[in-house]
Amino acid sequence: MALKLSHLPSRQNIKPVYPRSPSSIDPNNPPWPAYRGYHEYSFAHATMGQRLPTILGKAIEDVVVTLNQEYDEERIVDLVHCIERMDALMKELQDHAKLRPIIDDGEADVALWNKLIAKYFQGKTYMNAPWLFAEAYKYRRLQECFSVSKFWKNYDVFFRQKCDTFSRSHDAVFELSMRFAEPFKLKDGLSPEEKLEAERLMFKELTQICLWGNSTDLSLLINMTEDQIKSLQSTGGANLAATEKNILGNHMERLWETVVSLRANTGGRIDFVLDNAGFELYCDCVYADFLIQSGLAKEVRFHGKRYPWFVSDVTKKDWEWLLNSMVYGHLFPKATEEEKDSLRRLGLRWKQYEKEGKWIYEQHPFWCTGFTFWELHNEAPDLFLHLSRSDLVIFKGDLNHRKLTYDCAAPPSTEFEIAIGPMASAAGAPRVCSMRTIKSDVVVGLGPEGDELAERLDKEEPGWKISGKYAVVLLSEGRPGEKVIFT
Repeated sequence: MALKLSHLPSRQNIKPVYPRSPSSIDPNNPPWPAYRGYHEYSFAHATMGQRLPTILGKAIEDVVVTLNQEYDEERIVDLVHCIERMDALMKELQDHAKLRPIIDDGEADVALWNKLIAKYFQGKTYMNAPWLFAEAYKYRRLQECFSVSKFWKNYDVFFRQKCDTFSRSHDAVFELSMRFAEPFKLKDGLSPEEKLEAERLMFKELTQICLWGNSTDLSLLINMTEDQIKSLQSTGGANLAATEKNILGNHMERLWETVVSLRANTGGRIDFVLDNAGFELYCDCVYADFLIQSGLAKEVRFHGKRYPWFVSDVTKKDWEWLLNSMVYGHLFPKATEEEKDSLRRLGLRWKQYEKEGKWIYEQHPFWCTGFTFWELHNEAPDLFLHLSRSDLVIFKGDLNHRKLTYDCAAPPSTEFEIAIGPMASAAGAPRVCSMRTIKSDVVVGLGPEGDELAERLDKEEPGWKISGKYAVVLLSEGRPGEKVIFT
């Protein structure tokens, strides 16, 4: 018997309301809809279906090169097992397999990963889990291929690529070293106002160099030619003036006012949450060098990854390789003696900063987890407390921006402070700046007309969100100075 409901209201097409309320937000349900691998309209689809298998394939090729150079049988057999685990991971990727727990390999992040999988991603696959988590999980599984071995626990399958890309950056590297080898000094005879304006202009140019250095992302530029690398890394004044119009959300003036206020208070601490090794790290260091020399900062802390991550992210090995290669290396055989000397002097000054404690390199396990930075306050309270003592935290690059904003489909007009949630609103949250070349779907902080701007670019320049042509420099004032409270 069928029950007739002819006198009740008709069925409604109920649409969910975004952003979600704080109590309903979790890693599988971001504030706005998550990007997932099966979403063919997003870069998630190309990444999970094509880019990640390609990256893993090149990683396997790298290990085979190493294998063919080994002679000790026990080390060879151990490395063969690593390759077998990588082959199994490749099959999982291609078959869109379910995500399994991480094997306990002694890393400090195992419990965090497996808690996430158990609570939010049971039964999820590479294609239907949120893109950010699934992509991060793939790199953690790649690390596991080596961390359970006997001899290859610290092997970096991307190290050769990172070194090679920097060594092919001749023009851009020496463009900067020839300008900054000598300690920073303003012209004599300038009034205080003229000195401040000269510093402001240099700060803006160096901020842009630091920003556009992020164009060199190996996970996107796997097969790039030397000429294409030069084009991306052009740091001349004319190029910077031309590219400033492509900074769609631009808080550089507010950033300048922030760092000037630090100097007025005898200088402060600035933190960089790093992105790519090689040329981008080099640009970050040039920027940090200026901050120290100009008195805008007294201490700079650099936060890197504990193991190879998203192809080109900075590890301690990459950090030490860059500074030592600048001082002792022979990366640029075509360089003049003057150019080589400029790079050597720059490297020596940076190493001296380390010895004096003005530059400090750190690597917290949280940076290599599947959590976004919305969970940093709860899942890594020690790190949040540490960052809360900084006067400014600069998050570099696309991945850090995705983690700040929960990597979800927030409207482009969404204010940056809203998009980063607790990293702006929690008591004690530091000032946060995101310097990001846009290379994925999430875009926020474009101002009240941001939605219309994004729609116009969608029509005029399809693919603008992944081209690296556009960027943002966004600042959140946070709640510095307030007592940090954990519940």
